[in-house]
Amino acid sequence: MEVDTLFASINQINVSDHTAKCGVCLKTPPNIASDGLWGNHGTEGSPLKSSMPIFLLQVILIYTVTRTLNYPLKKLGFPAIFSQLMAGLILGPSLGILEKEKTMLFPYGSQDTLATIASLGYMLFVFENGVKMDFSMITRTGKQGWIIAIVGLLFPLVIGYSSVETISKLANQGSLDELHSTVVILMTQNMTSFAVIASVLNDLQILNSELGRLALSSALVGDTLSNILVVASAALDTRKVNARGINLVLLFAVIIIIFFVYRPSMFLVIEHTPEGQEVKDIYINVIIGVLFVLGWSSMLFNIEFILLPFLYGLATPDGPPLGSSLVKRIHTFGLEFLTPIFITTCAMKMNYSLVEFRSPMFIGTVLMILMAHLLKIISYAAPSLYFKLSLKDAVSLALLLDCKGVVEVAMYSSALDKRDIQPVRYTVALTMILISNSVSQLLVKRLYDPSRKYFGYQKRNMSNLKFDANLRILVCIHKQHHTVPIISALNLFNPTPLYPTTVDVLHLIELVGRSSPIFISHKMKKGSPCHASNSYSENVILTFKLYEDEKLGATTIYPYTAISPPTLMHEDVCYLALDKVASIIILPFHRRWSFDGKIEHEDKTVRLLNCKVMDKAPCSVGILVTRFVRKSDSPLRLAMIFFGGDDDREALCLANRAAKDSDNVELVVYHMTTSEKKDEKHDEDTMLDHSILKNARRECSRMRNVVHEEIIVEGGAQVASVLHRLAEDHDFFIVGRRNGIDSPQTKSLQEWSEFPELGVIGDFLASPDLECNSSVLVVQQQKFHH
Repeated sequence: MEVDTLFASINQINVSDHTAKCGVCLKTPPNIASDGLWGNHGTEGSPLKSSMPIFLLQVILIYTVTRTLNYPLKKLGFPAIFSQLMAGLILGPSLGILEKEKTMLFPYGSQDTLATIASLGYMLFVFENGVKMDFSMITRTGKQGWIIAIVGLLFPLVIGYSSVETISKLANQGSLDELHSTVVILMTQNMTSFAVIASVLNDLQILNSELGRLALSSALVGDTLSNILVVASAALDTRKVNARGINLVLLFAVIIIIFFVYRPSMFLVIEHTPEGQEVKDIYINVIIGVLFVLGWSSMLFNIEFILLPFLYGLATPDGPPLGSSLVKRIHTFGLEFLTPIFITTCAMKMNYSLVEFRSPMFIGTVLMILMAHLLKIISYAAPSLYFKLSLKDAVSLALLLDCKGVVEVAMYSSALDKRDIQPVRYTVALTMILISNSVSQLLVKRLYDPSRKYFGYQKRNMSNLKFDANLRILVCIHKQHHTVPIISALNLFNPTPLYPTTVDVLHLIELVGRSSPIFISHKMKKGSPCHASNSYSENVILTFKLYEDEKLGATTIYPYTAISPPTLMHEDVCYLALDKVASIIILPFHRRWSFDGKIEHEDKTVRLLNCKVMDKAPCSVGILVTRFVRKSDSPLRLAMIFFGGDDDREALCLANRAAKDSDNVELVVYHMTTSEKKDEKHDEDTMLDHSILKNARRECSRMRNVVHEEIIVEGGAQVASVLHRLAEDHDFFIVGRRNGIDSPQTKSLQEWSEFPELGVIGDFLASPDLECNSSVLVVQQQKFHH
């Protein structure tokens, strides 16, 4: 039989139902590099007969196909694994197209090299996810997560194993080995992989939502119990019991060394690493070197080669400085480059030409996998409904926890290589992963919207707050330099023992080197032995504690820390505002100015957060633009620019509250109006504007530190001229965002607006072209979603 191969020759000497044994003739030394494009192609040194060029060509082809497919499919909402499996189908023998070209590009003998290198990518993937996994989270998982995970694991197992013989008979399986393949499929389908679930949640952008946190905790418990069952079943395999004894003893010895020698030593390394710096390269190099040794040791012990690397990653302290440094080094090469190649090579083993769609084996395998999916969904949804989750949320949680991914693909590939399952069943199993994973994620997108809980109709703003009510404020801190300007802004709310404020301080930290987001309430942790829970935000907490002591009886501070991905931080902000019934959220602007008035730094992730919070917040929002922090003892020269609308009315309420501190604040309210006479009939919005301005004038007559001034402006040029003049006379401005209001007075300025989240007036006052030291607070009143 003539076959394209890297070997000198190949002869098929035995063919059975599913396997073929071949005799090969090797030429030594083997051809690693080729003779070049214009070399002697009649020899084995041609580019397509040498291992290095053919390997690079295969990598280029797989990488190109997966990326090309991923771009449009991602736009349609399909997960990345869908494009990787589809690439395997295209490049493999399944579709029966371009067979000659594919045989030339993937000759016999080249697959071993490709599969070996790609398997290293899977090992790095497993190790990275072990590093990012916070195993201590399992001790913090509540009763809800434990019960959902246990029921979701045991119920399908009991039903599945009790019906193994029936399924095998349906699939026309008789021998012990063929019965074993049914058990392998049931065991794999019943797996819950924390790494897969965390990846799915991150792709769906719900990692730190309520449902996402519940799914993560349940997945961690389920993954732990699943791995225990897999290891136990492998250890008790009666077919290999004689060979297992010494290997198990050695395995447990290595595990003890990993957790009781390696892990404590890594904590010593962290202790000797200066704060804010990365771990030294020598430690990273040693850790990665030991990782490959453990992968090799796993195969010596006759177990899955990724078991010890996973436990090694699990024993490595997550987060900065060690976990984040490791993830940074291996993520791009391992997860982004090699893992997609690994999944594609696994999918290339699929072969639809072997599948007889009316055969008992095909029908039985499909029914078995569908039954496993159905049992998993029911077993996760039932306890979720018991814990009072809505039907949509319960089904969404069940679909999420039932998702399969790279871990299950790898398990099926390993089972095929060991001949634990037949090629037909392997093809069906991977096809079902391709379909079910995509359908589940698309359904979850339709069923679950984490922001819908913020779309309430309860009024949470300053305009509707009762005069004597306790004002609840949520402030967000990203860096230490945000604390002083935020505290200065808090003074505008004029807290007194008679009219106190409660401030929730949320320190936002980017999630690095971890899979699970973390939320810490430092007030609750007070006096608790929790490991350095305050270390994340120690300086921030101390600064606000001093402010609380200064405002004794007038302000109460509740500090929190949220460690989450930058794209999902708005969930933490909005959830805390909702939970604490905040009336307003104060966010720092993404630009930082130097003392000479120049832009020193811009943080695009902060801007993204501000825009998302403004869009979804359950209360009013303010963005604080700080140019210069005042250190003068003279009264604050405060200005409020009023055009009209909900946002301006909210801003005026805040300005009026600040003006009650008559000793420290001098307020001027500038009412920008036109000379045109308005119709007698006014809409509700205009009537509210007149009412609040009337009340402001009445207050103005009683307070010596408040001035109300009306300025007639006809267009954008006049508005700009007035703002230029006012900027020189005031230290601080409070303005409304006025988003979506089409005003003839500001229409021409909109064309020059750089940051829509600040509104036209706020953007003008925050522009670097306006040479002044005035700070600005842009206010948006609570939005009501219908």
